[in-house]
Amino acid sequence: MVQKYQSPVRVYKYPFELVMAAYEKRFPTCPQIPVFLGSEVLGESRSADGAVHVVERSCRLRVDAPRLLRKIAGVEHVVFVQKNVLNWRERTLLIEAHNETFASRVVVKENCSYSVHPENEDWTCFEQSASLDIRSFFGFENTLEKIAMKQYTANVKRGKEVIEHYLKELISQGTSHIPRWTPAPVREEDARSQPGSRQAEGTLRTLGPASEAVGTDIPKDEHILRFLRARDFHLDKAREMLCQSLSWRKQHQVDVLLQTWRPPALLEEFYAGGWHYQDIDGRPLYILRLGQMDTKGLMKAVGEEALLQHVLSVNEEGQKRCEGNTKQFGRPISSWTCLLDLEGLNMRHLWRPGVKALLRMIEVVEDNYPETLGRLLIVRAPRVFPVLWTLVSPFINENTRQKFLIYSGSNYQGPGGLVDYLDKEVIPDFLGGESVCNVPEGGLVPKSLYLTEEEQEQADQLQQWSETYHSASVLRGAPHEVALEILEGESVITWDFDILRGDVVFSLYHTKQALKPGPREPGARASGQLVDKGWVLGTDYSRVEAPLVCREGESIQGSHVTRWPGVYLLQWQVHSPPGSMACSLPGDVLTALHSPGPRCKLLYYCEVLASEDFRGSMSSLESCTSGFSQLSAATSSSSSGQSQGSSLVSR
Repeated sequence: MVQKYQSPVRVYKYPFELVMAAYEKRFPTCPQIPVFLGSEVLGESRSADGAVHVVERSCRLRVDAPRLLRKIAGVEHVVFVQKNVLNWRERTLLIEAHNETFASRVVVKENCSYSVHPENEDWTCFEQSASLDIRSFFGFENTLEKIAMKQYTANVKRGKEVIEHYLKELISQGTSHIPRWTPAPVREEDARSQPGSRQAEGTLRTLGPASEAVGTDIPKDEHILRFLRARDFHLDKAREMLCQSLSWRKQHQVDVLLQTWRPPALLEEFYAGGWHYQDIDGRPLYILRLGQMDTKGLMKAVGEEALLQHVLSVNEEGQKRCEGNTKQFGRPISSWTCLLDLEGLNMRHLWRPGVKALLRMIEVVEDNYPETLGRLLIVRAPRVFPVLWTLVSPFINENTRQKFLIYSGSNYQGPGGLVDYLDKEVIPDFLGGESVCNVPEGGLVPKSLYLTEEEQEQADQLQQWSETYHSASVLRGAPHEVALEILEGESVITWDFDILRGDVVFSLYHTKQALKPGPREPGARASGQLVDKGWVLGTDYSRVEAPLVCREGESIQGSHVTRWPGVYLLQWQVHSPPGSMACSLPGDVLTALHSPGPRCKLLYYCEVLASEDFRGSMSSLESCTSGFSQLSAATSSSSSGQSQGSSLVSR
């Protein structure tokens, strides 16, 4: 549903020219508007007589939203494009703005106008309208709508105050009157010579950004055609996308990437991906065994930037192979096929920094390699796949998602499976085919190969990861608990935590009782020690996940499908040897502080995927026991009459 906003007409009792001088003071930065981080001029032009001045800007706005929403979206600021048409002759300023960030999921349009008051030519009127269309936003559509309208209303009020502030500043500096525009006299010889030169100057201004981005490498016709297809042949949008991509390629020297990039030996050994012949349509075939790949280990061993460079080199190689196959088969081939094997995929792959890095790579590829993926064949998708799909799919363009074919179990075998897209002699041997596949098998990255903390700090990885996770200390008798309120049944709770010191026991409980007050975290979650000492297990609250012993140094990822609304408690308590766990309820905090015993530390992250946002069958996660093949140091899962979830223990 499209939300619309229309402001009442605002009147400034100052001439138009003075109001325009105050308006210009808002750029390129404006300390009076904290959410406005700055702006950059994209293009500028003037009419021959100077009466009309057109400016196009890119404006960055800070996201004033709950931390959880910012983390899921993966952005701290959004970009808007603003076009101003100032007509000094007519004494009007028309402003059009639209969002560039998340444009495929959220459409924000704004129109503003400054004009002379109809009854007093020394006064200025301001009018503003806007529309908000939220198509998809990671399951937070209603939340985003409320935040956006609240923030927009506040910014409208703040905008008036800012203009009045700068008007007073101008007057205090002695500028209380600015003459109206009058056309400058033009000599006859200038009139004959100027139109052509002015027209050429305007053309250069228009094409300037594109020429600068292109540099000496002019894109080929098939390259331009891909961008046109990505924007449904909308010329202006395709041109803008192409210019930005060419500028990005020049900035990061992508054109020489295949000549300059040499993947680390560790990537060549443990990155389970590679090229393998072609599909039945002649498209180059790339095989990625994601389920057998230790994504967390790779990120800790080579860093996110090295992984991104490797992904870009794969895309560059794909374009090169398309050109080769075009010559080989005598017909245009502009895209490739990817065969994605998910055998072994489990909750460990939902390690949040890894998911965030994946989303970044998807965004870079979507923006700079549009329409290069002809088909994505996903095979052996395990029960945990819907969770990953829910997190990732909103970032994938709708046209791209339509090219995905997903097979679970052994459904890829036989008619309707891989044989419809790959020749039998090309299907790899690990999928029951005849072709020996030389793609690396992946495997667990040895911990000894991880980057040191100093190297990770230089790559800003530690800071990025610490921003994603919460830290907690657990004392004997004083567990750490996080409460998640579930308003409807069949939501999915996911968790991801690392044990930094000591051994803990992790449990999940459900209650309909009111919790005692506790510190609040982003997302309206309570944390600390929340279970009332007088509660009785089985009466006041119930256990929905069997206790899981987590050892120091282990990393645990898991999920749970909720059956009932209410409050779900994630609990971590100090692990005691057998025979010493006499009670299930936490003891007194003061007793815990004064009694001798270990202090455990952990980093954790959890979130809730609402049922209407979950892209997959809820039953597919119930009693999920997908293993991590040879990649897991240990695998533990639990299920009972009440439990529909699992946790996986890795390192």
